[in-house]
Amino acid sequence: MARSYRSALRDEQARATRRSVVAAAAGLFVRDGYAATTLDAVAAAAGVSRRTVVNAAGGKPALLALAVDHTLVGDDEPVPMADRPMVRRIVACTDPAEAVRLWADMVVDVQGRVAALAAVVDAAADTDPEVGALRARGERERLDGARAFAAHLDSLGGLRPDLSPDTAADVCWTLNDGASYRRLVGLRGWSAVAYRDWLTRVTTASLLA
Repeated sequence: MARSYRSALRDEQARATRRSVVAAAAGLFVRDGYAATTLDAVAAAAGVSRRTVVNAAGGKPALLALAVDHTLVGDDEPVPMADRPMVRRIVACTDPAEAVRLWADMVVDVQGRVAALAAVVDAAADTDPEVGALRARGERERLDGARAFAAHLDSLGGLRPDLSPDTAADVCWTLNDGASYRRLVGLRGWSAVAYRDWLTRVTTASLLA
């Protein structure tokens, strides 16, 4: 029993260290950019050694991937996106218009957390193959989510009759683009509420019968 307790305690300590390292890296990536952020700088910001950074999270590409993953969902719990409460609420919704509102809420919630890091990924992806692979993975996952949402709307009979689920998914994928959030909220000064309301209106007009 004591051995099991000590093992669980070590696991939690290691996880806490990784959270601290990843949070420090995320802040530096956003502030200084990917290329300028070094493992030594991450170690200093997290208050640990360089070896601890590598042992906890790996090299810079792995750190960036973890930073994006943690920021995307808001924690480091090993819970798939499909099992997150915000997604489960959408899946449980049987009214297409309400499902769109819930989807827009989720998009704004996620983009509000991850938009700055997504900009870091975009800036580095064309010159760093590993970051390019991270961006490609993110695009695939975003498209998978769009397809699932479009299929849900289709199952409710909510899609316009002239719109196939594949086309609806492409529309959702395009609307759930962090670049739009960064432009309107970050550059043009829209509030998150204004962006959510706009996204709801545009998605409703584009998809629903």
